[in-house]
Amino acid sequence: MNFDWLFFFEISLAGLGTGGLYALTGPAFVMIYKTTRVVNLAIGEMLMFGAYVFFAFAAGMALPVWLAIAGAVAAGGLLGAAVERTMIRPMLGESPIAVFMVTVGLGSILVGTVELIWTADPRLLPSFMPSDPVMIGEAFVSPKVFYGFLVASGLIAAVLAVFRFWRGGVALRATASDQAAAYSMGINVPRVFSLSWTVAGMIGAVAGIVVGAIGGISSTMGIFGLTVLVVVIFGGLDSIAGALVGGLFIGLVEALAGAFLGGEFKVLSTFVLLVLILMVRPYGLFGTREIERL
Repeated sequence: MNFDWLFFFEISLAGLGTGGLYALTGPAFVMIYKTTRVVNLAIGEMLMFGAYVFFAFAAGMALPVWLAIAGAVAAGGLLGAAVERTMIRPMLGESPIAVFMVTVGLGSILVGTVELIWTADPRLLPSFMPSDPVMIGEAFVSPKVFYGFLVASGLIAAVLAVFRFWRGGVALRATASDQAAAYSMGINVPRVFSLSWTVAGMIGAVAGIVVGAIGGISSTMGIFGLTVLVVVIFGGLDSIAGALVGGLFIGLVEALAGAFLGGEFKVLSTFVLLVLILMVRPYGLFGTREIERL
């Protein structure tokens, strides 16, 4: 029996497309952890919030798509800043598990808010991506997945550039490396904390719009955040490179497992992979040995 390499290639491309979305959301999770040492379990709900705000602007208010996207990204940033100031900063010095539970509560609040305003019914976002078929050689790729991957790649490149060249990005890296040293160099560490949550909220909003454009939106979108959590633990809670590599790899493994073993093996393969990597490297693929584990 001949192996269908074309089918394998198409499935791999689809998996990499999904992995790009994981890799897009992962840095938002890592950024918060690196600067504030908070494991934000509500990253999926923040992503959901951005998608619904875009829906409100684009469908409810009939704003141009570019303006709706800008409004959703701004709302995501404001949400992140508000959460840091009102929920996270007062918890500084408390036990990690207490702060962790605050983010669990935040996720429930966001889900409840969305269901109160928009109900729990799934909805479709206004179409704004090209719908023409995309062919790579002889392989067909869903246009939404293809353009979603391009958006994810562009934003990831922008995030890396910000970390490398922007003054605020340098402050984020310095604070993540050593808070005491950052204070001694005149960096306003609490402001950096707020900046990290703001930027993470903005990234989450973009990810939510792209995920929603591909599969629609609903109040259960937060489940996507659980896979992102697996990605960042796999790659290393404090490693942006790990989130990028882990996102692409897990997206590929999920797609191949679902295609060749059955859909029920997608989630199973992800967690088996996580257990295996943690048995070998408890701090993740690219994580440092000093990180705290809950």
